[in-house]
Amino acid sequence: MKRKTTKDFSPEVLKLFDQYIHGQLSRRSFLQESAKVTASMVAAEGLLAALCPNFAEAQQVSGNDPRIKATYVEYPSPNGYGKCRGYLVQPDNAKGKLPTVLVVHENRGLNPHIEDIARRLALDNFIAFAPDALFPLGGYPGDEDKARELFAKLDQAKTREDFIAAASMLKNLPEGNGKLGVVGFCYGGGMANFLSTRLPDLSAAVSFYGSAPPLGEVPKIKATLLIHHAGKDERMLAAWPKFEEALKMADVSYAGYVYPGVQHGFNNDTTPRFDAPAAKLAWERTIALFNKILRA
Repeated sequence: MKRKTTKDFSPEVLKLFDQYIHGQLSRRSFLQESAKVTASMVAAEGLLAALCPNFAEAQQVSGNDPRIKATYVEYPSPNGYGKCRGYLVQPDNAKGKLPTVLVVHENRGLNPHIEDIARRLALDNFIAFAPDALFPLGGYPGDEDKARELFAKLDQAKTREDFIAAASMLKNLPEGNGKLGVVGFCYGGGMANFLSTRLPDLSAAVSFYGSAPPLGEVPKIKATLLIHHAGKDERMLAAWPKFEEALKMADVSYAGYVYPGVQHGFNNDTTPRFDAPAAKLAWERTIALFNKILRA
């Protein structure tokens, strides 16, 4: 069966789906609104199924790939939760100490796609760690709708502190070279931007279609930033000019790219919003930055 792309969906449905995955529409509301476009609830159900992730089809690196070592690691939470947990992946038989990269998921917790991203980074000779923000609530539940519902229950102030703790744990791994980068997607892209304002020893931060940090915090950024935005992502693009102006005013080292004609989520190859050329270019730029900054 031919894999669907954004060309197979109307702009109205794609806009509704974006609202749905960001919690602005319930599943029921998405179906009701989509049914106005498709003229039937059955067709709307089919659209939603087609737009949702297919993790198995998109997987690039197996969890038992002999080239990597992957395990789940717990680390202390500073918020009284006791423990947090994440997915730690590194190359097998690595020679010497390696750079470390924190991987921050979208608004659904540590799902199979983000675990695959961590494994891809390990094959590029990095130590990657992907925390699960949902662990204090039981962890990623294996269902995207349930994950979104759980995500809305998080205390985001505490979650941000848990990611700061994860960054500290990762940076101080004995196998690491002391250089830390972060890459995040959607919610994680916003978290990458936030962490750049809170971690003076962060070397590089890459944000895929993430929200800007408070502009007053931008002068605190010491890391080199790489910002990826989608050309059809009106929400994120609306804030980008002022964020970029603040970066320039603060003399922050950064590069920002807008990829024409693609949707929010274009790097996520588990859904039809994936755009292969844009994702390939954005990922090449990401790895090039990490190689340049984290191996220096």
